[in-house]
Formats: sequence, C-alpha cells, structure tokens
Amino acid sequence: MKLITYIKDNSENIGILKDDGGIVRIPSYPDMNNLIESIDEKGWEELRALEKKSAETCLSEVRLLSPIPHPRQDILCLGLNYTDHAKEAKQYSTDAFSSDKAKAIYFSKRVNECLPDGGTISAFEKLTQRLDYEVELAVILGKDAFNVKAEDVKDYIFGYSVFNDMSARDLQTEHKQWYFGKSLDGFCPMGPCITTADSVSYPPALKITSTVNGQLRQNGNTNMFIHDIDEVVSELSQGMTLKKGTIIATGTPKGVAMGMEKPEFLKKGDVIVCEIEAIGKLTNTIV
Repeated sequence: MKLITYIKDNSENIGILKDDGGIVRIPSYPDMNNLIESIDEKGWEELRALEKKSAETCLSEVRLLSPIPHPRQDILCLGLNYTDHAKEAKQYSTDAFSSDKAKAIYFSKRVNECLPDGGTISAFEKLTQRLDYEVELAVILGKDAFNVKAEDVKDYIFGYSVFNDMSARDLQTEHKQWYFGKSLDGFCPMGPCITTADSVSYPPALKITSTVNGQLRQNGNTNMFIHDIDEVVSELSQGMTLKKGTIIATGTPKGVAMGMEKPEFLKKGDVIVCEIEAIGKLTNTIV
C-alpha cells in the first residue's frame, strides 16, 4: 500500500495511491503523523477496505506534498553505510570521512519541512559551492522503540520512502560534525509516498538509483548496507526511545558528486531523480 499527502481544493489530505495514479482519500486521520501515531489493527482493516474502493481523484488533479511534510523530530541518519561510498568519501576527505566501519556513524539532520516530489531546492550560492545529492532508503517507525532486540525490529517498521540527503560538502567538511552542512532549508526531500512495510519483503532488497540531468550517478541495492536495519534500530533503541514516526535515513551507495574524479557538484537548473524499487521516483530541481 502506498500512502500520500496532497492538497486538493486548498485542503491537505492523506490518501492511498493506486497503481494507475488514482487516489482514495483517508478521512479518519488529519495528517500522516497522526495516522502513524494512532493507527491500530482496526485502522489497518479500514485502510485495506479503502484500498479496494474506486479512486475519488487522481495525481494530475492534486498537488503532491511529501508524505510527512513536517516530521515531529529531526531525521536520524547513517553515514558511510555502503562500502563503496565509504571509500569514495574517504578519498574526497580522509579527515572528514575516515571510518573503521566497526560501528555505525549516526548524525541528525534538521528538518523544518520535507520537500515533495517536484519541489525545488535552493542552490544557496552564498553559502556553498559544493552542493551534493544522496539517494537513501528512509525507514519510518510505527511503534515506540526502546531496548528492541534485533530480531524484533521488523515489527516496529511502518513503511519506507525515498529520501535525498542533500549536503553542502564544504560546510560539512569545514566543521567537526555534519549537522550544519546537512541541514539547510530544503535539504530533506522525501517522497513521493510511503510504501507500507507489509508491501515489501523484509529485509528490503530494493534497487536504488539516482540521476542528474538524466545521467545515471548512483546504482545500488539496499541489501548492500554495512549496518542493516535490524542492527541500527536495535542499537539506537538501547537506552533511547525512538518515537512512532521516527525517520531513519539509511545511507547512500557510491556515485555522489564528491566521489567523482572531477566532482560535478549541483548547480542551478540541475534535476535530480532519486528512485527506489517498490516506492517510486523523487524528482527535485536546483534553483
């Protein structure tokens, strides 16, 4: 099941996206945060019944938002979680990206608003000359997680989305930690939907790619994680409560701009398409 947030007739709604682009509105919850936080088994039964109904509108008649436009908390992120990306990052800056991979690298990303599919990202030309992209699988939790065993993590996952971990590499490497260079406004595109956990085999082994102006840049699979979802959620939940709706960006495969022999950082007019199998495409333009 694919869940979306959209605007129709100046009203924000959530809905179920059908394969043909039709949308069935979900009337029982005011927004996606509320659905994730309050849905129970009866609620899931209602969604499954709604999914079988005829579409009330379609994508061409609405304005699509990010599925979670305003997350309750900052995004939790994994750094250097694909082996080949760790190598290309270290080549770019050994000081900033050195890792022995024994332990996961965690950082957070400030988010005022998640940009939707079709949203525009500021070039921030006065702040950065090294604007970069990172396609990532976003994992969204559906239950509060505290001291969770690795073998139980799958029961805590609500769904998945496509995430673009936009980065200002010069800001990222100039500072001792990555928060500022990862957190400028618009640096959290996510969408186009949430694919619910029951729609994807676990652990997810999904093709993950990015293109810039039609040129393939990243091409990997989510089965290539160094630190998998079970390990990450279990470890983070030891002594720290991960609330329902928590978004975890799981890292990116090789092929980012900083990893190129002659880095081609993003500039105004560039179009980035991040795509993950079973979820969809997230397209954003630099302005």
